[in-house]
Amino acid sequence: MRLDKYLKVSRLIKRRTVANEACDNERVTVNGKVARASYEVKEGDVIAIRFGERTLTVEVLSVQDNVGKDAAALLYREIQA
Repeated sequence: MRLDKYLKVSRLIKRRTVANEACDNERVTVNGKVARASYEVKEGDVIAIRFGERTLTVEVLSVQDNVGKDAAALLYREIQA
């Protein structure tokens, strides 16, 4: 699954266009490298998203196309920096 779609499905970012812009502006890294929106997300990837001063780091546990609001948080595990 594309990175921008994963960020939307997992509800880490609310809209896919916003996720796409975050990738274009180099605010999203995967495994320590700046990632494009087209990056194919795999289980075990570590995604870091910069929101201004704050950085959210998560580990991908599962990649699924459609999940409900309740199950979205089960797709990743937050990593404390």
